Amino acid sequence: MSDTRRRVKVYTLNEDRQWDDRGTGHVSSTFVERLKGISLLVRAESDGSLLLESKISPNTAYQKQQDTLIVWSEADNYDLALSFQEKAGCDEIWEKICQVQGKDPALDITQDPIDESEEDHFEEIPETTHLVELPPCELGRLEEIADLVTSVLSSPIRREKLALALMSEGYIKKLLGLFRVCEDLDNREGLHHLYEIVRGVLFLNKAALFEVMFSDDCIMDVVGCLEYDPALVQPKRHREFLTKTAKFKEVIPITDSELRQKIHQTYRVQYIQDIILPTPSVFEENFLSTLTSFIFFNKVEIVSMLQEDEKFLTEVFAQLTDEATEESKRRELVNFVKEFCAFSQTLQPQNRDAFYKTLANLGILPALEIGMDDLQVRAAAIDIFSYLVEFSPSMVREFVMQEPQQTEDDVLLINVVIKQMICDSDPELGGAVQLMGLLRTLIDPENMLASTNKTEKTEFLSFFYKYCMHVLTAPLLANTAHDKNSKDNFQTAQLLALILELLTFCVEHHTYHIKTYIMNKDLLRRVLVLMNSKHTFLALCALRFMRRIIGLKDEYYNRYIIKGNLFEPVINALLDNGTRYNLLNSAIIELFEFIKVEDIKSLIAHIVDNFYKALESIEYVQTFKGLKGRYEQEKDRQSQKLNRYRRDARSMDEDEELWFNDDDDDEDGEAVERRMDEDFSDSYEKFMEAKKGNLLNCGCFRHPENFVLSSRITTWSSSVTAGAANGANGANNGKSAAIPPASPAVTSSNSSSASVKTVALPATPVVKVTKRHKRGLLSSKKKNVNAFFLIYLKHVGTLSVFSLCFSFRLLLSGWWTTLTMRMKRRKTRRSSLRESDPV
Repeated sequence: MSDTRRRVKVYTLNEDRQWDDRGTGHVSSTFVERLKGISLLVRAESDGSLLLESKISPNTAYQKQQDTLIVWSEADNYDLALSFQEKAGCDEIWEKICQVQGKDPALDITQDPIDESEEDHFEEIPETTHLVELPPCELGRLEEIADLVTSVLSSPIRREKLALALMSEGYIKKLLGLFRVCEDLDNREGLHHLYEIVRGVLFLNKAALFEVMFSDDCIMDVVGCLEYDPALVQPKRHREFLTKTAKFKEVIPITDSELRQKIHQTYRVQYIQDIILPTPSVFEENFLSTLTSFIFFNKVEIVSMLQEDEKFLTEVFAQLTDEATEESKRRELVNFVKEFCAFSQTLQPQNRDAFYKTLANLGILPALEIGMDDLQVRAAAIDIFSYLVEFSPSMVREFVMQEPQQTEDDVLLINVVIKQMICDSDPELGGAVQLMGLLRTLIDPENMLASTNKTEKTEFLSFFYKYCMHVLTAPLLANTAHDKNSKDNFQTAQLLALILELLTFCVEHHTYHIKTYIMNKDLLRRVLVLMNSKHTFLALCALRFMRRIIGLKDEYYNRYIIKGNLFEPVINALLDNGTRYNLLNSAIIELFEFIKVEDIKSLIAHIVDNFYKALESIEYVQTFKGLKGRYEQEKDRQSQKLNRYRRDARSMDEDEELWFNDDDDDEDGEAVERRMDEDFSDSYEKFMEAKKGNLLNCGCFRHPENFVLSSRITTWSSSVTAGAANGANGANNGKSAAIPPASPAVTSSNSSSASVKTVALPATPVVKVTKRHKRGLLSSKKKNVNAFFLIYLKHVGTLSVFSLCFSFRLLLSGWWTTLTMRMKRRKTRRSSLRESDPV
């Protein structure tokens, strides 16, 4: 498999009559059991996969072209080609094909292709038509030869026979010899006949004939014959252009003579196809398909030979990156690289990728930065730049982000591209449109996602908005400097439309960076100045920019629009447009319809509050009435929320009134008060008993004053609860209720330490809390608590700090229990009221 003789490329002809590269591999001919015959097999040199498996059919027409190509058709509109690296390998496979079909390997075609329409009438064709006899190549027989060549073009069979006759007898060179004679004799009639003959031979579409006609010693005579078109009064001077005007420049001397000859041949054949031959009619489209293939394979071969010549490309880039290189020389070098890249477009994707990787390794991008002051160099460099962006945007982004460290903003490669777009001299801005597409490719986050460098998107966009965005928006900001469109000619409007299209793309894809830029530069206000342009397409671009912003439904943008009153120029444009039903009218209405459908409340309120009076007269659509309806609904909803909040606040007061006036709650009130007093009394008795035991043990009650203090505290504790009832009665009746004083029962203790009289606390009086007592209950309890603290502080003299803290804790516990119960009751009543609320 390492034999280079068998190394081939497999091509298939697509619908556009272009050859698609299916891969590179090694070809062999062997018997395939499944296909029941000798077949051509091509296995990929990379992984050994099968690229081609084609049985050599006895009825298939194989053609050998240019000594290294074998072309055939396996089905309708499915052409195949094998391009061999070496002629010896092509000859070897061709002999195998001829052996299977029983044909002579000396021929360049194995079968005569028969059209279906001719097969049906094959029997009707006379025997003589299969044998094309060429008239003698003489001046007097040129008309007869021309008629013969013209007559066979409609018949595929006769074309094949004529092609074989022309090749076998060396007829082409004899005809070209007659051309020189006719030109010397100025025989215009003969020259006109030769024009028809040569044109007809080209339309035979045979590669073997092209090899003869486009050889170095024949091609200029072929061009000469094509100068004498009978439809022209004076012949064209194509040979003069090719030999004198068009000059072959070798920026770096090409030492390979075969490569040089290939370049000359390709240029001249391309000139014949593009300039000399008339545009083929619908019926002649396929007549020159082989000529297209001939040029295609020549270009592939040229690029491959240059790419393999490492010394040549190294020398080119060495001079290109050398700042000492003369401007004229640099201009030629850049133009050469441009043409080189243009040729590479004929390569298939796999080969093209390898080609651009070679250029990148040689330093193509740094080389483009040098000599940008020259207009021709700049134009050629931007063309090269476009090829590189199409190949690998990530490679270009990585390079341009490193530039600020080495150069100034004005000479950054991407800024040069932007300026070239802005300064395009073409009235239709064809170049600017192309460059805008390149910029969009560079700033598109979609082709940054597949990058291995996850920070590429953030870093490049930060770089672009810092170093390049001001260059892009400079024409827009300058043209709307004083809230007026200063220049409104067609070319300026087209340029601003391109810039707005790119900015709209940024709004859609660069959320953070473009938002910050719009706010800092007040960019939307400046853009909406263009709504007054006389060019409707520019006004629509400005409106589309705003529509993209609103479409994001970002409240940050919405507040910016409201604060700047930025709907005013849009509504003015709608009113100025009047009743005309056009694209501008529809686009503006669609903007407001979007706001209504998406229910963007802040914008709806702003539009209705400020512009509804101007818009309410528009009734041919329901958009603005719908906005008003949305506005009223939201207003009612907010009002209901506010009223509900206020009613809840009032309901709390009503709950208090209902609680105080509720007769059913008397028993609950009594139970609460009773539990509070009992808890307090029990807790206090237990505390005092424990306290007295401690005091007796330590002998504190040996002094009579200790007994008196204990008696006072015990008596007072009884009066606290009674005082609460008195306070409640006093609040309701205006006078104190008489409560019987407690009679202390004195018991004796036979303690060994001392004989001490103990004052027993009286039973806690139970006071019924009636309906009329409720209103004064809270206030009287506050008064009693204050009285308790005064008395307690007065008599606390000899009690310990511990006693004080514990007593205070008991009081707070009782008070907190009461408050908690009441708050629960209020909460229960509020929830029941809310459930019964119809709102």
